[in-house]
Amino acid sequence: MGAININIILNIVLGLIMFGLGLSISTSDVKNLFNQPRALAIGLFSQMVLLPVIAWFIAGWAPVSNEIKVGIMILSVCPGGITSNLVSYFVKGNVALAISLTVCNAFLSLFTIPILVNLFLEHFLQSGHAISLPFWRTMFDIFIITILPASVGVALNFKYHGIAHKAEKYLNFVLPILLLLVFAFKFLVGSDQGGTGMLAVEILKLAPWVIALNVLSMLLGFVAGYLFKLNFKNRITISVEVGLHNTALALLIAGEKLANHTMEKPALVYALFSFFITFIIAWVMMRLAKKEALNA
Repeated sequence: MGAININIILNIVLGLIMFGLGLSISTSDVKNLFNQPRALAIGLFSQMVLLPVIAWFIAGWAPVSNEIKVGIMILSVCPGGITSNLVSYFVKGNVALAISLTVCNAFLSLFTIPILVNLFLEHFLQSGHAISLPFWRTMFDIFIITILPASVGVALNFKYHGIAHKAEKYLNFVLPILLLLVFAFKFLVGSDQGGTGMLAVEILKLAPWVIALNVLSMLLGFVAGYLFKLNFKNRITISVEVGLHNTALALLIAGEKLANHTMEKPALVYALFSFFITFIIAWVMMRLAKKEALNA
């Protein structure tokens, strides 16, 4: 399987994930975009502004190459995704808010990713570098891979709700497996075949920094919700949405759009730990809050 083939597969899997997200969106979810504007605004501000700031400091401190630093920053501008919605569901967070944040992120990312990634490239690789992200082409590609399939999923759900509900169940099972296979391929094979050929020592070197990004992002989301006096369920939901990033989209930007396998490595290492760390932290916090409420 050549390098182009794995990128095509990643495009298809990401498109199917967004299609599955669209199938899960109901009329009430659309209404909820406007029913909780304060929580939505705080979540989006945390994801789109505060999260890249934290990543900027982490990338600056990390003793890694400048290309790896750019990879960390790319990860920070790909927040949210279907896995964060799943965690919110499992820990009994505000799923409607989680889906609303993911939908808004998908639209905002059309503009933020091309602009911010080029700023990161300019800062960390300095002037004169040969790598850049074409704005309109990237915006169009992200639209085709994320917004379009999600919109088709929404339309099918509205018109054929029963069929969409059944399809969603299968996709929720199949798509994570496909994504794991793509990640495994990226880990295990060399760059000449579309992978990164990562060594164990590289994983160990990167792990503390991407875990720090995961945990500090969650803390950021929770504190932002606390400062603006959101209820506990919304704080946890924002914490999960800010803390768990869209690794598939980060791989797409770094691996296909920038054709730089080194920049893919932070997203891959992040994917090893982030789901479980995010779930455990959110679950423990919800359990502690419930216990405290019972004892009050």
